[in-house]
Amino acid sequence: MSTSATPMTSSASVYVTSAFWERMWRTSGIQSVGLFIIAYAIYGHQPQVAASTDTLVSFYDGDRTWILIAAIFSGLAVLNLLWFAAALRNTLADAGQDGWGAAATAASATLGALLLLQVTVGASLAYSIAGSPDRALVSGLNGFSWALGVLTSFPRAMLIMSGAFGLWRARLISNALFATGVAAVVLGLLGGTTWLSDGIWAPDGAYSRYVSPILLFAWVLVVSRVLLSRAPATRVGW
Repeated sequence: MSTSATPMTSSASVYVTSAFWERMWRTSGIQSVGLFIIAYAIYGHQPQVAASTDTLVSFYDGDRTWILIAAIFSGLAVLNLLWFAAALRNTLADAGQDGWGAAATAASATLGALLLLQVTVGASLAYSIAGSPDRALVSGLNGFSWALGVLTSFPRAMLIMSGAFGLWRARLISNALFATGVAAVVLGLLGGTTWLSDGIWAPDGAYSRYVSPILLFAWVLVVSRVLLSRAPATRVGW
């Protein structure tokens, strides 16, 4: 009996090693980007801040099922984003850049909290609030959701900055890639100034809706490639 059990133990041992789990979590950034894109496609085009009551009810109440499904994918995307930040933090700690690793942890935690709050607002509107007679509440929460999107610009920029500066100081990325990261930080911070009443620089404008998220997604994919190019360190932390 012991002889027949040995091959099974050897086969299963691959999946309980710290190296396996660390490499798995280093791919979580790629998974996060994919899940966010799926969630966005399912969620659809959220009404703008000044949308009419009929438009708001039609979206949140009429597309309730799709919005709630998108909330599931969004939650999984945030979860994978936090694991990505954890893998980045460990890589920076191994390279002696613990401070930048701690910054990545703080930024991802703040970003995750704001994103989950934004998802909660949309899901709550779809689940029950949009069907209530209080139209002012529906309009207010829709605007609050857009405001949350603007505020996420700051922890997004901090997350990009921690990776750019930490990996550069650890000599894991080139000067050119570091300069690209700095540019992404500046452009990300500009997303926190999109408070005009309408147009591209409004909370529901093209910059907040498309440019800011794309900056983070692109940087996550770049950093994921850097993380995957390095051999996992030997540790028992996973």
